[in-house]
Amino acid sequence: MKKVLIAIVAVFVAWSVLDILIHGVMLRPSYEASASLWRPEAEMKMGLLYVVTLICAVTFVLIYHLLISSKSLAKGIQYGLLYGIGTGIGMGYGSYAFMPMPYLMALVWFLGSVVECVVAGVIVGAIVTEDQGAGHFQAGEGSV
Repeated sequence: MKKVLIAIVAVFVAWSVLDILIHGVMLRPSYEASASLWRPEAEMKMGLLYVVTLICAVTFVLIYHLLISSKSLAKGIQYGLLYGIGTGIGMGYGSYAFMPMPYLMALVWFLGSVVECVVAGVIVGAIVTEDQGAGHFQAGEGSV
């Protein structure tokens, strides 16, 4: 369980840093150009954002820990890639479908989600090893 907790903290920190780079640096001009879509900076709920990021990190790590039966760095990367595509498509292009946001923002949200999740996959693949969850489920009961 100690390795799972370490992985959760590492994923949370990695996602927080990558979010600052993606949203605070790369996309800053796009956010400024579409300011009418967002809360003013003084009204943003940053505490809530960190809680949401932590819950997502816990969920990401626990899915890997509990449901991936053959743990390895390669499995972590595969898991992160699939998770990133699944969440990124909805975040980027799902939002673009109904919000008047710049296309570049949708693309970067999608690609940023994929990159963040692959990084998280590397983290869980390197930290959460076979002895940290193998055997939680029998074949046919949800193991992958």
